[in-house]
Amino acid sequence: MTVINGKVVVITGASSGIGETTARLLASLGAHVVIGARRVERLEVLASDIKKDGGSVVIQQLDVTEMEQMQAIIEVAQSRFGRVDAVINNAGVMPLSSLEALKIKEWNRMIDVNIRGVLHGIASGLPVMKKQGFGHFINIASIGAYEVSPTAAVYCATKYAVRAITDGLRQETAGQGIRVTLISPGVTESELAESITDNEAKEIMKEYRRTTLPATAIARAIVYALEQPEYVDVSELVIKPVI
Repeated sequence: MTVINGKVVVITGASSGIGETTARLLASLGAHVVIGARRVERLEVLASDIKKDGGSVVIQQLDVTEMEQMQAIIEVAQSRFGRVDAVINNAGVMPLSSLEALKIKEWNRMIDVNIRGVLHGIASGLPVMKKQGFGHFINIASIGAYEVSPTAAVYCATKYAVRAITDGLRQETAGQGIRVTLISPGVTESELAESITDNEAKEIMKEYRRTTLPATAIARAIVYALEQPEYVDVSELVIKPVI
């Protein structure tokens, strides 16, 4: 038995990368994972694997830019398990490009997913956690929340926003039994870079991603934050590969 055993954890962006790996790890530790993503077929494969290993999992189609869908996955977790212990706001996109490329649709997509998606997760989970008197938000940012690099101005802006929102949430919920954690991964194995359409950004990213962390490194950091005693709030974790 572990501290994680029996926790009800909602994970967004769970169809690949950090979200998928975290779902597998938490389920192996006895958590009830409620996983959401747009690609339901990926969730079905993941859920099948988790169930084969004896884990507890519920899947839900989820576009985090749609508030109603975010509310729905929280409601599913509540109805199935009676509470929500944690919400991991993990969904994100990263179609990098220089500002002069004027890829405005891609900018807006990053704003919608990376910022509004996190806000929707908070807006859906916070009333539940306040009523319960406990809960834990884990927001996935990036080292881009601390430094800006060429072709990443908009992406980094969205992650700076996640950092600010997370800090504000922590302050506003102080003393209410709700914990708030910001996890900022360095370069991590994922599909994020596959969304880059700008040639200049693609070349920069090839060099940038020569040294990467496995997604398991971030999943273990999430577990570390979740398994702390109720009186411990792990505020921020920045995780980088050893260079």
